[in-house]
Amino acid sequence: MNFIFFALVSAGFLSVAWQQFLWVPASGVPAPMEKLSAAIIQAAAGSVELAFGLIGIMALFLGLTKVAEQGGMLALISRIIRPFMKWLFPEVPPDHPATGAMILNFSANLLGLGNAATPFGIRAMQELDKLNPSPGTATNSMVLFVAINTAGITLLPASVIALRAAAGSSSPAAILPTTLFASFCATVFAVFATRIYQRFFPFPAGPGRGDGLENGPGSEAAGDVEPGFVVESSGSCPLWVSCLAAALLVAAVPLMVVYGRVVAPWAIPAITVGFLAFGAARKVRVYEVFVEGAKEGFQVAVKIIPYLVAILVAVAMLRAGGVLDAAASALGGVTAGAGLPPEGVLMALMRPLSGSGAYGLVASIIKNPAVGPDSYTGYLVSTMQGSSETTFYVLAVYFGAVRVRRMRHALAAGLTAELVAVVAAVAACRYLYG
Repeated sequence: MNFIFFALVSAGFLSVAWQQFLWVPASGVPAPMEKLSAAIIQAAAGSVELAFGLIGIMALFLGLTKVAEQGGMLALISRIIRPFMKWLFPEVPPDHPATGAMILNFSANLLGLGNAATPFGIRAMQELDKLNPSPGTATNSMVLFVAINTAGITLLPASVIALRAAAGSSSPAAILPTTLFASFCATVFAVFATRIYQRFFPFPAGPGRGDGLENGPGSEAAGDVEPGFVVESSGSCPLWVSCLAAALLVAAVPLMVVYGRVVAPWAIPAITVGFLAFGAARKVRVYEVFVEGAKEGFQVAVKIIPYLVAILVAVAMLRAGGVLDAAASALGGVTAGAGLPPEGVLMALMRPLSGSGAYGLVASIIKNPAVGPDSYTGYLVSTMQGSSETTFYVLAVYFGAVRVRRMRHALAAGLTAELVAVVAAVAACRYLYG
């Protein structure tokens, strides 16, 4: 991100410097450098205003998800997912702590609880590494786990909805059907792409840990994990319940796309009432827990201010220098016909590299009066932000936690998921909002 940020700022400055060199003074016309200075100050001030606008929305959604989490929704989703884990990860013993940690990670991602998903994901990688017969090299299970994380199905992209609301969207939750469709497609393709790619990147046979299963059920390593990370086999749902839930999710994807315009206005009220009702039914002190979660939302909104300032200033410098207009002219004829405007191309390139950079880029696009949050482009970039993950960040954090240097096909699988998410986002947005 250091290189990307410096490159954006430098490109904008050099473009304006060239214009300043060629500029002929005229009465009442500000110099290019004066325009650049004004754009920088305005972008910095606007980013703070945007962040303050996010505080209330972020507090609302994190408060609601905190109530749902305290009520056991995370554990409920975990029980539903568990029967599918044996098919996805045949190398991992069903009762190994890695299974429980992965289930909790997937469940947190479903609810949009990114802060909770990351520690569960790191713990899952640590437990998977105990099964690794060749330390330092990613196993098939590790690669698949990371690939699913880069394209995990998200039922509630709270941060993107909050950003759209702060940008003045009349229907901030209208991206729910498009996000669900794009993330579902990306997840399915990630699983199958990983299985295909692993044939071309065989796992090397290595000494040191036998068959890799000595840390399975009953082993010492399986017994010293914190209880909160283990999902016991007795706590899983019957197979028919899990299959029914999976069938409902698959059926919901096309239904959400077809009836997305009808469902979207109901989304936020239904989520608000539904999460609070779920918590109340589970004997949660909904007011106190909601306030606790809302405090976390306030802190998150304040913490992102520096990232928003950085990327919005960089984008403003590019716009002031005409760099974005030039890129739009060059790329528009190639990609616009396929439903991917230049702003979407920039988003597709930024998303795998930097989560904060992509977030700031979405903010700058939907705040642009020429685009807006409720235009086709606004829906598209919002969907792209909510339906994929920062591939390079996930690889760095998860593999770095277990000192894996040979990632094998992990990068290819993650980028494949990102690409499928872009294509699916374009298809869904063109159908609903094109």
